[in-house]
Amino acid sequence: MDTSLLFIVWLGKPIWMWLSFITLVIAILSFDLGVLHKENKEIEVGESIKLSALYISLGLAFGGWVWWYLGADAGLAYMTGFVVEKTLALDNVFVIALIFSFFAVPRLYQHRVLFWGILGVIVLRAIMIGVGATLVAEFSWLLYIFAAFLVVTGLKMLFMKEAEPDISNNALVRFMRNRFNVTETHHGEHFFVKQADPKSGKLIWFITPLFMALVLIEVADVIFAVDSVPAIFAITTDPFLVYTSNIFAILGLRALYFALAAMIHRFRYLKPALAVVLIFIGSKIFVADLLGLEKFPAALSLGITFAIIASGVIWSLVKTRGEPIPAE
Repeated sequence: MDTSLLFIVWLGKPIWMWLSFITLVIAILSFDLGVLHKENKEIEVGESIKLSALYISLGLAFGGWVWWYLGADAGLAYMTGFVVEKTLALDNVFVIALIFSFFAVPRLYQHRVLFWGILGVIVLRAIMIGVGATLVAEFSWLLYIFAAFLVVTGLKMLFMKEAEPDISNNALVRFMRNRFNVTETHHGEHFFVKQADPKSGKLIWFITPLFMALVLIEVADVIFAVDSVPAIFAITTDPFLVYTSNIFAILGLRALYFALAAMIHRFRYLKPALAVVLIFIGSKIFVADLLGLEKFPAALSLGITFAIIASGVIWSLVKTRGEPIPAE
């Protein structure tokens, strides 16, 4: 068997590395769905924390392999990207919780929606990162556009009050309700069901609120990716490191959601920390140029990023200690 094809370089890395990573992700998701969650069940906070620890460990272990095989600079870039993307992904939890609440998605089926949502994210991020990597390779000045965008986004997050999304007036929700047959209630774990047409009496396909929740979660991720993809490209332009750190950060989000959703009120000051991280990630490109550096030191970048995020988490936990859980 000719294995030379596996060593052809694609997007900066041999094809065998890409195939190995994709195989690893498929194995992890298969184990999650086929073994850990073979049957629909409510995921309690304790189980959520254990699963999150497992996913974080897998992401860090992969980073250890990157460090060993590709070198310290690549390892530090992956770790920085993983930490940043993981933290930015936490912001998705707030929106996901609102979506689940609006569509009254039972906790029993929330894991199913998030699982299929993750599959969509893997594909969508691959497309966005592939396009981004191609554009950056052709037009290196785009990195400065990404950097400026991150700084502006961070400043807006810091100084502009963000209104809570009004899902009832969401254009996509209105579009789906106007263009498709939509059931008023959930039908178990089903995204689509056949029901009698109120006018003709014939059996036709309907989409369920569970499917509408899935669509909104996918769209929300695309919106969040507008921040996260430029952020990771500001850290490293290696498509392999960009994609793998993104996917490992997102893989564990599904497991972490159930723990975070129960204590969202405890992370009130995480958003300002995220804003400072975006400003730092964006500005370090300009700082490196001003100091005459080829690039900002990777170890320093990881240290500062981790310190900012840790400060935000600790400050949130301290300031909200003893506060009652808000009524739903």
